[in-house]
Amino acid sequence: MKPSDRRRFLAGSATAVSAVLAGSSRLRADTPPPDVPAQLTPGLAALRLGPREQVRDSLQGFALDQVSLLPGPFADAADINIAYLHRLPVDRLAHNFLHQAGLPSSAAPLGGWESPECELRGHFCGGHYLSAAALAWAAHGDTTLKQRADELVGILARCQRSDGYLSAFPDSFFDRLSHGQKVWAPFYTIHKILAGHLDMYMHAGNRQALRTAIGIGDWTVHWLNGYSDTQMAAMQKTEYGGMNDALYELYAITGNGRYLDAAHRFDQASLFDPLAAHRDELQGLHSNTQLPKIIGAARRYELTGEQRYRRIAEFAWETISGTRCYANGGSSNDEFWNTGPDDLHGQLGIAAAECCVAYNLLKLTRHVYGWTGDPRAFDYYERNLYNARLGTQDPAGLKLYYYPLAPGSYKYFNSALHSFWCCTGTGAEDFARFNDNIYFHAPGELFVNLYVASQLDWHQQGLRLRQNTRFPEQDSSELSLHLAAPVQLRIHLRIPAWVAATPRLWINDELQDISASPGSYLSIERRWHDQDRLRLELPMQLHTLALPGDDQQFALMYGPLVLAAELPGAPVTAAMQHCDYWADPKPAIQLQPAPMPRPAAGKTATLAWIQSHAGQPLQFTADTTQGPVSVRPLNQMQAQRYALYWRQPES
Repeated sequence: MKPSDRRRFLAGSATAVSAVLAGSSRLRADTPPPDVPAQLTPGLAALRLGPREQVRDSLQGFALDQVSLLPGPFADAADINIAYLHRLPVDRLAHNFLHQAGLPSSAAPLGGWESPECELRGHFCGGHYLSAAALAWAAHGDTTLKQRADELVGILARCQRSDGYLSAFPDSFFDRLSHGQKVWAPFYTIHKILAGHLDMYMHAGNRQALRTAIGIGDWTVHWLNGYSDTQMAAMQKTEYGGMNDALYELYAITGNGRYLDAAHRFDQASLFDPLAAHRDELQGLHSNTQLPKIIGAARRYELTGEQRYRRIAEFAWETISGTRCYANGGSSNDEFWNTGPDDLHGQLGIAAAECCVAYNLLKLTRHVYGWTGDPRAFDYYERNLYNARLGTQDPAGLKLYYYPLAPGSYKYFNSALHSFWCCTGTGAEDFARFNDNIYFHAPGELFVNLYVASQLDWHQQGLRLRQNTRFPEQDSSELSLHLAAPVQLRIHLRIPAWVAATPRLWINDELQDISASPGSYLSIERRWHDQDRLRLELPMQLHTLALPGDDQQFALMYGPLVLAAELPGAPVTAAMQHCDYWADPKPAIQLQPAPMPRPAAGKTATLAWIQSHAGQPLQFTADTTQGPVSVRPLNQMQAQRYALYWRQPES
C-alpha cells in the first residue's frame, strides 16, 4: 500500500496516528479518543484531551509513513525482517493466551521464551510481535502483517478478563512477586503486551487494541493500589521493564490521570536519585533492566515538564553513551555494568553488548536529541545504528542476543520458532523502523541527521526530498527537492564528528564556499525551487578508538564504521550459529580463544599497516605480527570468527 493510501486509511479510521509527537506517530492533544465501552473505563467515551499532553521537543521527527527507504542496506535488512515476521503463524502466537484464558487452541506452542513452561511467555507473542507488525505497517505499508496483527488483537481481546488482566501466565505470578518469592519478571511481560497494543493503536489505527490497553492499565492501577511505597520498593528489585513508559503513553492518549499516577509508582529511588544528582552509580546493575525505566523518566518530563526527570534522562544518556559503550555503540557484559565509568578493561566477553541495550539506547538518544537538537546525539546514534544494530540479523531474519566481542568468537542467532529472546523482539521492532529518525523538523527548518537512501514526503511544506546515496560505501550523498511551489526553508546537514577533512557542498552543481566544524550542522537557508539539488561530500579516513580504561587496546574505525579483523579458526557452521537455549544462549557459542591481533611493529603511528582494496569499498588488509589479515565492517561479519579490538604492538 502506498504511503498516501495509508494516510487515507488512518484518517478514515478517525484515529490520530498521523500526528507526530516526540518522534513517533502519537495522538494529538486535541484529538478525541476512540469509542471505548463505558463499563471498561467510566466516562472515557466522552473524554477530550486537555493541555496535559505537552511534549517538550524542540525538534520533531516525521511520521513513519512520511519516510520511505530506497534500495540500500537498510531497505534490504527491513525486507528480511518482514519476511521473518510473515513466517510466524497467528494461531501459534496466540496459543498460550488462549490456554491461560481456558479457551480452546489446537496450535502447537512455540518454544524458548514463549514455551508454556517459561515464565516470560507472552512477551513476544502478545507484545513485540504486535509492535513490530504495527511499525512494519506504518513504515512499509505491509498489509499482510497488519491483517495478522489485527487478527491477533481480536484473539487476545477474547482472552482478556473482565477486570482487564491479560497475560499468557496466571496472575498468581504477581502474588509471588508481592510476597517476595522467586518469579522471573511478570511486569516486564505485561509492559511488552501493553506496549504492543498501544503501538497497534498509534501506528495501525486499531481501536480494539486501545480498549485492551486501557483494560491492562486499569488492572495495573487496581493492583498497585494494594501496596505501600515500601512494598513497591521491594518489588522493584524484580525487573519490570518500561511499565512507567507505557503507562505514561496511555495517559498521553487518554488524558486519564490515574495512569500518570500509576506510572509514577514505578519510580525507583535507588536508580533515579543518583542520576538526578549526576552521579553514576550504575556499577553492578543489570543494564537492560535500567534503561526502560530511564526512558520512562524521559517520557514523564515530556508530559509534565518536571526538570528532575530531564536531568535523570540526560545524565544517564551522557554517562552511558559517553563512558560505558564499546566502539560499536553497545554496552554491558554478561548483561551487567560490571565496572565503573570509563573502564571496560576485561569486559570483552562472548556475552558483551546485549542487543536490547543498544535498542534502548537508541530510544533514549531519540528523546534527548528532541529536546536539544544537539548533533552529538546523532554522532552516537549513527555509530550504534551501523555497528550495534545493522549487523545483528542473519539472512533468514534471525537476531543476535549478545554481540560477542571476545577475540575468536562469532555471531550466533535465535532459531526460528524455539528461542524468542528479548533481543529477538526488540530486533524485530528496530528492523521494522529503520526509516525513523533520518529527518527532523522545526518550523521552517529541516534537519538531515542520517545519510541513508530514503525519500521524505513533507506534505505540510509541499516538499518531496529524495536522498540518493551509497553511504558509507561512498563518502557523499545527494539530496534532490521536488516542490509544488517555491519555499523558504533552512536545511541543516549534520557534519559528523568523524569527518576527516573540510566537507564540500554543491548546490545545483555549483561548489559552495562553506565552513563547517566536525560535530555540528551546516545550515543553508534560501528560497528553494523544484528540482534543486544538494550534494554533500563527507571525507572519511581510518582512525582508532581506545578501549575505555585500557589504552593498549583499540578499535579500528573508518568514518562511523567499526572494522573487524577476520581471524582463522575452525569453520563456523549453521548449526553453531543458531541457538535453542531458552534460559541462557551463551552455552551455544563454541569460542575458539585467539590472541588479540597486533599491527606490525613500526607502523602504528600512521596506520600504514592497513591498506584498502582498490575497487572494493570498505575492504582492507592489515599487516599484523601474524601476517596479513582481512578487515571489513563488523556489520558485514556473518559466519566468521573475528576480533573487534586490537592490541598495541610490543615496544
